[in-house]
Amino acid sequence: MKTLTTDQSVLLGETKRRSKFWKKMLRQRYLYLMSIPFVIWIFIFNYVLLWGWLMAFQKFKPGKSILEQQWVGLDNFRQLFTDERFYLVLRNTLGMSIMGLIVSFTIPVLFAVMMDELRGHLFKRTIQTIAYLPHFVSWVVVAGIVTKMLSIEGGAVNELLMQLHIIDQPVQFMAKGSWFWSIVTVSDMWKETGWNSIIFLAAMAGIDPEQYEAATMDGAGRFRRIWHITLPGIRTTFMVVFILSIGNLISIGFEKQYQLQNQLVTDYSEVLEIYALKYGIQLGRFSYGTAISIFSSVVSVLLVITANSIYKKVTKETVI
Repeated sequence: MKTLTTDQSVLLGETKRRSKFWKKMLRQRYLYLMSIPFVIWIFIFNYVLLWGWLMAFQKFKPGKSILEQQWVGLDNFRQLFTDERFYLVLRNTLGMSIMGLIVSFTIPVLFAVMMDELRGHLFKRTIQTIAYLPHFVSWVVVAGIVTKMLSIEGGAVNELLMQLHIIDQPVQFMAKGSWFWSIVTVSDMWKETGWNSIIFLAAMAGIDPEQYEAATMDGAGRFRRIWHITLPGIRTTFMVVFILSIGNLISIGFEKQYQLQNQLVTDYSEVLEIYALKYGIQLGRFSYGTAISIFSSVVSVLLVITANSIYKKVTKETVI
């Protein structure tokens, strides 16, 4: 029998791998063709637009091409980091993000566990449908509902608290800056809990039912089955979603804050996106607004990498 040299073995292995790759490509050609439009969309709207980041290092003026602008180096970033308002806005962003991160994971997981434990099929589907519906309601409508419920004139919350003799007169919830973060967090929880629980319900559906049967035979009650089977079964899914969500601590959007804010709570409601809109785009300072966007993106990437590194060091696993 002829013995292959090391180089020949490597070449043969590489040839087999290429052959398997092209066979797989041919077998799944329709899936790859279906993915092409999404790849093009991501390339155009997520990568081509990075060309605009050059504006952060320029004094951008509309009407000139991006290469004809005046270059100012890091001046926009110096202005950003020396502006006291920026640190106030950063505090608001991180505060609401951390509160939202905690609530948006604990409540959906608990809700998913409760849905998983329900045995009545019709009742379970009805509850799930009702819980999903608020996700499809725009923040304009949600903000109107929240504002009306917290109003001092006929607001449901004030009326209930007065009926229970907890307060003697209506409380101006929307005028108290210290309440704003909590109002935003609770509003977001009501709107998104059902939708955020879908991924955890899907993960629970993948747990082997035989594990529950074996635990039941060993005398494990409902709470022990949840603690020792259900929660460990969704751990990987939970950590993937959690680590990716950490990257959004800085980029939390602005819809809910923008719709719920008023002049009395501005010092607590402004987040980075609103700051970029008010002090960048609306004032024609496009370069300054771009600098804010770069700061948010860089910090988001660093947060994701750091969180994944910590998780990898603790569990010897990685999610990205």
